[in-house]
Amino acid sequence: MDDASPAVDGLEGLDPRQVGAYFALMEAVSLLQHQVEQQVQASGDLSYVQFQLLARLADARGELTMTALADSVVYSRSGLTYQAGLLEKAGLITRGPSPGDERTTLVTITEDGLALLGRVMPGHIQVARSMLFDPLSDEDLSRLGDIMVRVRDHMRSLPPRSAAPRRRRPPTTQA
Repeated sequence: MDDASPAVDGLEGLDPRQVGAYFALMEAVSLLQHQVEQQVQASGDLSYVQFQLLARLADARGELTMTALADSVVYSRSGLTYQAGLLEKAGLITRGPSPGDERTTLVTITEDGLALLGRVMPGHIQVARSMLFDPLSDEDLSRLGDIMVRVRDHMRSLPPRSAAPRRRRPPTTQA
């Protein structure tokens, strides 16, 4: 009997190691994300995506375009626009046209946004350390980092989500 998962639409199934690695990765990511969501909500009244946006902007040490921000957090343009609107209303970011291209929107974290991130980050670090890094040796961490960078770079070599054409809704017909 073959140990691979069954073929689907003519494609060869994954072998047991691939299935095991896939499910372990997905479960670990879900568990970590859940704990981060709980922590950023409790300590900063932020959603997971809002935390990611603030953290990316702080890491950029300046401003990012909405497109670069959407690609960096792997989020839809419409969802990002909504979340950015909430963060702007709360005074945590600013948005404005790029001086070089008015079609491009630049996003900048404010001092209040940096202060909030400063309050949330210690708990975030604690969650990341206890959930992800504590069970790893230094060698494990190096190998995991190398593997994940290679996988991420492979995935990023595909066109970014922001480059995908927007789906058009079919016109409604009136009867």
